[in-house]
Amino acid sequence: MYPVERQQKIMEIVRAKQVVKHIELTEALQISMETLRRDIQILVQQGLVEKFYGGIREAEQSLTETLIEQRMISQLDEKIAIAHECAALIEEGDCIFLDSGSTTFQIAKFIRTMKNITVITNSLPIAIELLQTSVEIILMGGKIRHSEKSIIAYDFLLQYDQLNISKAFICTSGISLKSGLSDFSFEEVLTRRNIVRIAQTTYVVADHTKFERDVAIKICPLTDVDHIITDARLNDAIFKQYQQVGIPVQRVALT
Repeated sequence: MYPVERQQKIMEIVRAKQVVKHIELTEALQISMETLRRDIQILVQQGLVEKFYGGIREAEQSLTETLIEQRMISQLDEKIAIAHECAALIEEGDCIFLDSGSTTFQIAKFIRTMKNITVITNSLPIAIELLQTSVEIILMGGKIRHSEKSIIAYDFLLQYDQLNISKAFICTSGISLKSGLSDFSFEEVLTRRNIVRIAQTTYVVADHTKFERDVAIKICPLTDVDHIITDARLNDAIFKQYQQVGIPVQRVALT
């Protein structure tokens, strides 16, 4: 197992258990304490975990929103795999919503050559990505959120009930069985709530690091969405928990 794979596995275990002892990690990963300490040091430097005597926990700062530029390269292989699966769900004649986010941006790359589809989006990067294509683009009107390169839509500028969205692909910063979907920006949350309400089918697209995380503002309960599409690195124990309560989660293999 490569170091980056070990470190990702460590983060999966930490997010699942919240507080983990060193001995648990060495046994779970079948590695020496010396190797574990090297991996932990890297995760500490990245600001992902905090050390305490005999163990680690997820760092508080990892529960804050990162810039869109950082997320565009983080977990990129996973996001590309998720996006490829999502693109296969889009059919000729569809009117879809692509949310602002790094995973939905990858979906836009896969649909550049598609014909007779309409994309409604609040993402400037997605609109620019599709600009030189035959894809019909409807860009939401409102205020630019600079950190996210997204548009915060206002009800007086956009009548949501006039939109006929067959498939919506929305992003989230946190997914948990207890609290559902959550995110950091109240304005972004309002847009997502409206899209979930009016879309015929709603897909949540999120890599494995988003699971069992609760952040600032609740979007909606998990029962309000139709499918969650994630990557194959989602922890087996977490995946089974969602299956047991009937939440449709699909794990996509990395290409």
